[in-house]
Amino acid sequence: QVQLVESGGGLVQPGGSLGLSCAASGFTFSTYAMYWYRQAPGKERELVASIDIVGGSTNYADSIQGRFTISRDNVKNTLYLQMNNLRPEDTAVYYCKAGNRYINYWGQGTQVTVSS
Repeated sequence: QVQLVESGGGLVQPGGSLGLSCAASGFTFSTYAMYWYRQAPGKERELVASIDIVGGSTNYADSIQGRFTISRDNVKNTLYLQMNNLRPEDTAVYYCKAGNRYINYWGQGTQVTVSS
């Protein structure tokens, strides 16, 4: 059974930091590119960051460039997103996705709220 379980969300003040994790099971994690998406209330889901299968290549949305870092551990089957200097506009549900040319798997999401 494929599972992607996000954790680490919560409430943080502007300028603060949070680290998200996505624990994967039920598929060969190391053969899938991984992604973080987010969806704010009333908005479409947007791609935040991506990482290739070995973690050698990453890409980021312009809105979070220089503040967020995506990484992965293929031994622990876990994807990470370190978020620094958070802004109120980063408030959203954050989802991880595993994808290849045939299929995508999604997690259930974790809420991140940036507010004073």
